Amino acid sequence: MSGPDAAAPAVSRPKGTGRDGQPGRWLFVGILLWLGIGWGSTQPLGKIATQGGAGALGLTFWQAVICTVVLGMISLARGRGLVLTRRALTFYGIVAVLGTVLPGLTFYTSAERLPSGIMSIIISTIPMMAFPLALVLGMERFDGMRFLGLILGLVAVVLIALPSTSLPDRGMIAFLPLALCGPLLYAVEATFVARFGMAGMDPVQAMFGVSLTAAILTLPLMLATGQTYVPWPVGREEAALALSSALHGLLYATYVWLAARAGSVFAAQSSYLVTAAGMIWAMVLLGERPAPTVWLAVAVMLTGVALVQSRQRIARKATD
Repeated sequence: MSGPDAAAPAVSRPKGTGRDGQPGRWLFVGILLWLGIGWGSTQPLGKIATQGGAGALGLTFWQAVICTVVLGMISLARGRGLVLTRRALTFYGIVAVLGTVLPGLTFYTSAERLPSGIMSIIISTIPMMAFPLALVLGMERFDGMRFLGLILGLVAVVLIALPSTSLPDRGMIAFLPLALCGPLLYAVEATFVARFGMAGMDPVQAMFGVSLTAAILTLPLMLATGQTYVPWPVGREEAALALSSALHGLLYATYVWLAARAGSVFAAQSSYLVTAAGMIWAMVLLGERPAPTVWLAVAVMLTGVALVQSRQRIARKATD
């Protein structure tokens, strides 16, 4: 899982936060900023990790290993170890494939070739892809405003693909569909979790098992395809991989904490900050200078995301 919309836990907010000794709103705002800035940095860090020549399978394997260590330590500190029931093992396998292994392969392959800022825009399409899936499965009802949001998302992608100034190399257009596969897989994963739940586990505990399963699944594939990668000695690329992977684990745990205390509606606002922060981090870390049409695509995409999520958030407020 790579972002706040991948499989956001719908956690109700405890009553009476702020004056009764519970964390106040400004603390929540600060944590929200940390989520947006932190998750936004993982896009350029992921691109840096690809610059050392390591294959996508090798990078995906080590990302899963590092997430396993981080989430495992958090789970054990909370006194919640790995669950090994049949339901849990099935959950681990399905979510590991949909939310880690396949998206990892598409992300690292496309991130190597596309600007990091473009990748930050593309990742925000997750809720747009989840909505039509939910419609097909009867989990959502058709809504005109949310459909308009889907259209705006498509317009944003067109703004990236068509103008000759949006991409440094026109050959990069071929990798846009591959980059969009990641959000589609995350949307399928989110739909699966929303429909079937997490086998009785809490989100951090569940993702600990998912990360471990992803590492186990990826290891033989890495070895069989000759993409064996040992991130040692630690250079710029290896440090970027370690930092981005550790951030994934820490940020997800933070997201769950924030959703439990401030409400899932409030926590989901981090998705807007992720795209904006990703664009800024790409400028700072990679020296990217997006064309005006790319900034226009950002505005159109975030407007579309707001429309797609608006009715869903209204419904959630009744339970937050």
